[in-house]
Amino acid sequence: MSDDSGLLREAQDAFEEAEEFEKHNRDTYIEDNKFARLGEQWPEKIKEQRQADGRPCLTINKMPAFLRQVVNDARQNKPSMKVGAVDSSADPDTAKVINGLIRNIEHISNADVAYDTGVECAVGGGFGYWQVDIDYAFDDTFDLDILIERITNPLTVYGDPNSTAAESSDWNTAFRIERLKKDKFKELYPEADRVDWKFDFQDVSQSWFDGDYVMVADWWRREQVDKTILLLSDGTVLDENDLEDNWDWIVAGNITPIKSRVVKSHKVTRNKLTGAEVLSVDEWPGKYIPIIPVYGEEFDIGGKVYRRSLIHNGKDAQQMFNFWRTAGAELVALAPRVPFIGPVGSFVTDANKWQSANSVSYSHIEYDVVKEGQNIMPPPQRQPLDSGVAAGALQESLNAADDMKSIIGLYDASLGARSNETSGRAIMARQREGDVSTFHFLDNLTRSIRHTGTVVLDLIPHVYNEERIIRVLGEDGTESQQAINQAVPKIDTDGNPMMEEVLNDAGQPVMQPLTRVFDLTVGKYDLVVNAGPSFTSRREEAATQMTEMIRAYPDIAPVIGDLIAKNMDWPGADEIAKRLQKMLPQQLQEQAIPPEIQKQIEEGMSRIKQLEEENASLKADKSLDAMKLKIEEQELELKKIVDLMGARTSQFEAITDRMQATGSLQPQMQYSATPAQPHFQNGFAR
Repeated sequence: MSDDSGLLREAQDAFEEAEEFEKHNRDTYIEDNKFARLGEQWPEKIKEQRQADGRPCLTINKMPAFLRQVVNDARQNKPSMKVGAVDSSADPDTAKVINGLIRNIEHISNADVAYDTGVECAVGGGFGYWQVDIDYAFDDTFDLDILIERITNPLTVYGDPNSTAAESSDWNTAFRIERLKKDKFKELYPEADRVDWKFDFQDVSQSWFDGDYVMVADWWRREQVDKTILLLSDGTVLDENDLEDNWDWIVAGNITPIKSRVVKSHKVTRNKLTGAEVLSVDEWPGKYIPIIPVYGEEFDIGGKVYRRSLIHNGKDAQQMFNFWRTAGAELVALAPRVPFIGPVGSFVTDANKWQSANSVSYSHIEYDVVKEGQNIMPPPQRQPLDSGVAAGALQESLNAADDMKSIIGLYDASLGARSNETSGRAIMARQREGDVSTFHFLDNLTRSIRHTGTVVLDLIPHVYNEERIIRVLGEDGTESQQAINQAVPKIDTDGNPMMEEVLNDAGQPVMQPLTRVFDLTVGKYDLVVNAGPSFTSRREEAATQMTEMIRAYPDIAPVIGDLIAKNMDWPGADEIAKRLQKMLPQQLQEQAIPPEIQKQIEEGMSRIKQLEEENASLKADKSLDAMKLKIEEQELELKKIVDLMGARTSQFEAITDRMQATGSLQPQMQYSATPAQPHFQNGFAR
């Protein structure tokens, strides 16, 4: 354990600054969530007074419907990351492996839950967070994996008060606090001193201490540092700190440094602290603080940053709606019943029933007939209820409901309720208005996921820097195993090794397998984020749109029937697609031979014919024993050409099969990538 009082003092000062900066937003977060989630919508004094008077306080909470509309829209249209190669050291095929690796990272760490929790907190309270972390892949291995973890309580995070970036890329300090039971704390940190919770440590925020719990804080700190990079004679750029680790490779290749320069970089450390002690200091391999915020509505007034939820400005309208609905209920259901009016003497019989007629329902009540002279007076009658005041309360409640919709920007069409729009186009236009008015929440989520991808890309060369087998996921969720940072044979679409012709030590041509290396430690890659429906949703939409096209143009059904079946999501769809593909018109099934392969086939056939003629001529002259050796050599060359032709034919058949499987009309040639550059391993001490 470390007892660095200077580091602890610096952490305490940074925490107090962040806490003061965030206080008003955190108070608003709690108020908005209590209002919308817990339904605490009546002012406390008014609620106490009404309860003392025996009057109702109805809470008809409309806020969750508005929140769910935006949050579930974000869940249906989850942004997805896509990595692309940037510089000459990067490889497009390696970028595809990184894409599959990132999808697997999101899968194994349930990143969708982290994203959903973050955006739900942002929509309901103004801000939310998730965190990128590193941990061992399994209990019985030393391989590390990157994880994306959700933060259920955003109030445990304190960001950099001096940040100006929308997604925390410029954070230089951040705190994430965790409450541990004293027993748990002692188990995790047995050598740590016991903390006296009544100990008044000067300038330490009291929020660090809470009864039987210990507030342990992760203080993330980023500092700017200088580092020297070297340009080597083979064009490789190397960090000076990695020179010793790669010295053997440099000496073996007779490589020398050409020039160097000093560049600015960042060093990130994670310090685990209590209110009175530094528990540990660990160096983080990346250059970003791995806590990702997602904000709601954000604006700056006079240097003070405000973060607001979706429903913040609609709380007054919701309170008025509750008040007028309560008033209407009082007037109609709880108001005193109007009395029965009748002549004197009408209520002698069943007098007890007449006394309780306004509170008890009776099947019948008898009354006394009263006469005045020869006239019989009418029986007792209840006076009509004056509903004018209740109708006014109902109208005001409707006005308050409309106010909520206009303030938040979501109308009946967006909420799935019947509205005054009648045509489908009008309904879609009103839904579009609601999507536009709340689009900033989804756009902020896209920015945060993009920064998450940047953080993951920054960590991949440090975490996946050794030879290992990783799992990658396709866009449609298909799983496959991929070897990284090592030479692997190239495989064609049929699963057979791809071959190439090389010269052996004796100068003779031989066929050997093509290999390549997916090196995740070299090259620069960038990332874009696409927001839209998931792969499954897009596939279903494609099938729906193609079905509508067939209804409009029935003649094209035989042409695209296999594509529709391929996009259907039910058992047997792929088999039906294959059968429909065989029923395509002949002109769609015939595949043109690619010009490159056609040229090679023609040259090979010409050379075979030439060799056959020469062999026939040489064999006819029995007296030329010296020519036998040449004949044998030419026969070997002929066999080599035949083998090469067979390999080219297999390659063409593989391309044809792949095109038939995908429905493509134009084949695409595959070229082997250039030999990968040597990679340099970077150590990471967790």
